[in-house]
Amino acid sequence: MREFARLVLTVVAAAIYAPGVAGFQFSTLGVSHTHALRTQQTRSTVPIRGAAALDMSGFGAFTKSKDNYKYTGTQRPSTTTPKRKVPQEIVKPDYWADGKPKAKSLGMPWDIPVNSAADIEGIRKAARAAREVLDIATSSVRVGMTTEELDDLVHTETIKRGGYPSPLNYHGFPKSVCTSINEVVCHGIPGTNIVMQDGDTVNIDVTVYLNGYHGDCSEMACVGEVDEAGKKLIQTTYDSWQAAIAICKPGVKYSQIGGAIEDVCIPLGYTSTRNFCGHGVGKIFHSNPTILHYKNKQNNGIMAPGHVFTIEPMINEGDVSNVMWRDDWTATTKDGKRSAQFEHTLLITESGVEALTGKTETSPRYFWETK
Repeated sequence: MREFARLVLTVVAAAIYAPGVAGFQFSTLGVSHTHALRTQQTRSTVPIRGAAALDMSGFGAFTKSKDNYKYTGTQRPSTTTPKRKVPQEIVKPDYWADGKPKAKSLGMPWDIPVNSAADIEGIRKAARAAREVLDIATSSVRVGMTTEELDDLVHTETIKRGGYPSPLNYHGFPKSVCTSINEVVCHGIPGTNIVMQDGDTVNIDVTVYLNGYHGDCSEMACVGEVDEAGKKLIQTTYDSWQAAIAICKPGVKYSQIGGAIEDVCIPLGYTSTRNFCGHGVGKIFHSNPTILHYKNKQNNGIMAPGHVFTIEPMINEGDVSNVMWRDDWTATTKDGKRSAQFEHTLLITESGVEALTGKTETSPRYFWETK
């Protein structure tokens, strides 16, 4: 019973990054436990789908099976290449070999680790590396580029900096970066036949594990010429995100973040995704606090110096609902309309907040900053 109680508290408190439990960041609030159990139960019996699907036919012959999944927008799954190699000398997280994280965030939702000066310096270096890699990735986006090419680029640049790409094999995630195009809310899996088209919008989510610490960030990139509606979605998402960051300082409740986001996006006709959330980050990829991106009164703790966490709202053009692909990773809007996201790793200081993954002087500028 004690272990069951601990499991329930851990799932509720932490932002989880696991297939079958709604992806990398997950909040049980508003998501039924039935869904989590169903997906776990069916993982071993559901065949590989999409471009790689095969079905037994006749006397042992194999034919491609038809993918009957009702996709909601422009995106489709792709075949993936074998897991990329990481040099032996790179310091690796505890899940790199078997996909199972060993370190866990224990305690109640309001029990939040206070990082030491040494820990903060370690996270700062990992966050800076993540920012550098993300800048390279976003500035490389072009019409006709595959998301597989982005994955290769992110992997290579992470290794160059002595880091490990945190998504790789985390609960079995097959790639080194998440690439979420158009209606994909989060955790899109890069592939060889996912080609970015003129007018697409793509979120690139980079996390670097460097010498024992994770740094996590993401932002949007425009592929070619994006329409005005797409640009408005991106800028509104950015403004909502920045409004949430602006309230962060010691003594503020974590539950206030969601209200700051929705105060910006809701009046403009957008919705903020409810079943994926921000999280603590540092030595552990996902830990307390849980950051809900919608108005709530959950007791997820109070900000204090030394807390490190992410804010990463996913803002939608249409309905707030989303669906999970059969890969148990890719979440898309239920109505097929576009979604956008930005993310920083943030540190609460004595006087306010610092974006550890903030842009540098050489970072590419957003389209509204270059007008």
